[in-house]
Order: sequence, then structure tokens, then C-alpha cells
Amino acid sequence: MLWLIVGLVLFLGVHSVSIVSPLGRNALAQRMGENAYKGVYTLVSFAGLALIVWGYGLARQAPVPLYSPPTGFRHLAALLMLPVFVLLLAAYLPGRIQRAAKHPMLLAVKLWALAHLLANGTLADVLLFGGFLAWAVADRISVKRRAAAGLLRTAPQMEGRAINDVIAVVGGLALYALTVVWLHAWLLGVRPMG
Repeated sequence: MLWLIVGLVLFLGVHSVSIVSPLGRNALAQRMGENAYKGVYTLVSFAGLALIVWGYGLARQAPVPLYSPPTGFRHLAALLMLPVFVLLLAAYLPGRIQRAAKHPMLLAVKLWALAHLLANGTLADVLLFGGFLAWAVADRISVKRRAAAGLLRTAPQMEGRAINDVIAVVGGLALYALTVVWLHAWLLGVRPMG
């Protein structure tokens, strides 16, 4: 469990610098240089992600049950996961979906985490998925506050095209199907549909 916690602290910690101190993040990036800052950010993120994967795998070998979700929650989780891949793609494809969701990546993380909390009830699950859900909620609140204060660094808005929405929906649903049918079991050893 220790490695899972260390991984979460590293990964979510580095992703929370702007939540905790947007001005501090900007000052640090300016002092280090934007590319050096991004390099360190990336290395810490990858190290944290690797520790999360390893720590979660270790924790699954000796699970500590906290609650037992009703069987129907697996179906609810599968339903909540339907838009996740669409939103992930829409985060990088300017269009109506991206505009409507405002922050599709954060919404995808929230739905992914909530779905997995509904379907899994061990301590490792609560730490992993609960940690990501709490982070995504805090980041969304922070984004609103930073935008209101004029502290949000935003990329220039690209004009969205309708084809981007089609790609996000078709590609997202294809990724969802691939994950349910094969990828989830191959990567994690768990078949989401039984």
C-alpha cells in the first residue's frame, strides 16, 4: 500500500501545484525555464504513475475490503464509463463537445473515478479512485477561480470543426468497446463485464 500512496502523492502532487499556488507555479517555471519545469513535471508524473501501477498491483494481492458494492453497481459503472473515452478524445479535438464540457479531461477523470468507486470496494480502490476524484473536483474548482482571477494560462482557442466531434464520439466508443472486450483484462487482469 505504501508504494501506491507514494505514487499518488507524487502524481497528484505535481498535478496540484497550480491548484495550491498558481503564482508559485508560474514563478518556479520562470526561474527554472518553462522547458526545464515541464521536463521535471513529466519525470515526476511518470515516476508517480509507475509507482501507482506497481503499488496498486501489490495492494490487489492482499486486498483490504471496505465495502461490497451491489452487483448492479457494475452495470452503473459501465454506463458511467461510456462517455469517458469520448471526453478524453474531445479534450484534444476542438468542437462542440469540448466547448460544452468546458474541461473534458477533468470530467472524464471524475466519471472514471466515480465509476470505479461504485464497482470496487477495497482500501486500495478507495485510495486510488477516491484520490483521483478528489483531485479532479479540486482542480475544476481551482480552474474556475484561476480563470476569474485572470491567472489561468490558456492556449488560443482553435475553431472547432464538426468532424472533431464525430471523431471523438466514434473513436471514444470504439476505445470503450476495445477496453471492455479486451484491453482492461489484458492490462489489469479484470474483465469489467464479468
